[in-house]
Amino acid sequence: MIVILHPDTDKSGEAYAKLLGYLHELPGIRVRTHEEIGTQQVLTELYLVGDTQTLDESRIESFEVVERVVRVSREYRILGRHKNDHRPGYFEYNGVTFGRDEFHVFAGLCAVDTPEHVECTMRHLKEHGQVCTRMGAYKPRTNPYSFQGHGKLCLPYVFDLAGKYDIRVIAMEITHDNQIAEIQSALESAGNPTGVMLQIGTRNIQNFELLKSAGRQRKFPVLLKRGFGITLEESLNAAEYLASEGNRNVIFCLRGIKTSLGDPHRNLVDFAHVPVVKRMTRMPVCIDPSHSVGSRNSAPDGIMDIFHVAAQGVITGADMVLVDIHPEPAKALVDGPQALRLEELPWLLDDLQIARDAYKQRLALKDKQRIEDEG
Repeated sequence: MIVILHPDTDKSGEAYAKLLGYLHELPGIRVRTHEEIGTQQVLTELYLVGDTQTLDESRIESFEVVERVVRVSREYRILGRHKNDHRPGYFEYNGVTFGRDEFHVFAGLCAVDTPEHVECTMRHLKEHGQVCTRMGAYKPRTNPYSFQGHGKLCLPYVFDLAGKYDIRVIAMEITHDNQIAEIQSALESAGNPTGVMLQIGTRNIQNFELLKSAGRQRKFPVLLKRGFGITLEESLNAAEYLASEGNRNVIFCLRGIKTSLGDPHRNLVDFAHVPVVKRMTRMPVCIDPSHSVGSRNSAPDGIMDIFHVAAQGVITGADMVLVDIHPEPAKALVDGPQALRLEELPWLLDDLQIARDAYKQRLALKDKQRIEDEG
């Protein structure tokens, strides 16, 4: 059960103390407090953990500071979409809104290699109106002898260049909790010229201690990639780990399932789950066509598979696309064969806009049908 308080409730006041006193006396019930500090107001939610079936909603709602009570109808207590639950399915970070009516493309280097390539990429993004990118500093690799990323050594120039070209959010994968502190330290040393969205990759989705560490910090939102060999439910529970530790600014990313049934693609594309994740949770949803397809192959129509599957995800309502681009894909240290060239970025953006417009037209058609049915 979730108890949602009125915005800007005074936690030092008598009315709040009365509510907590009542809740703490409930047998077998633990109370966890979650506070969301926005630009204009503070929102507080109390999570009642235990056997809440017999609790009287109307009694709890009678307290002065309570706005409403939501009964949890799914395992995902915090991120789940529950009956009569009108909490927002979006968040704002560093001036960028994720979810709701916004759409963003995170195009960039799967792995940072040279300052020249980083600057060339960011300059190109700026010229085409983009404020987000992906830049891999830490790279978990299947082969222990493969390039593992430059790590903290590249962070200073990545952040400096992001500030130079007004890139406001960088999606950056982490593989260990120590890297969160490294990123924060490098950002502060650079004067906080940009923001970082921590990315937890498919290999680490059940690294529960890493999930807890990323959840305990509230500075950075988290992009969580679906596990390539586990169920959707298990992946969504991993997202709930983040939220249960305090950070509910989580984006769920679909990146394909590892199975030979997806051949010749690198993974079996799972973008039909975009509306499923939105139905089950309030998380914004991202798609990663680069790691789903894994190549630059094209259909007979001349359109690359990466473009085709990206359009599939966007037309079903994806809020964000994560895609690899590189100034010189042949020289990329990681996943060069699937990276788009910089000159292909405008084509990608225009193609995604077509799919996004089609999704909006589908929404309008749905609204028209609803009005006709009600009439």
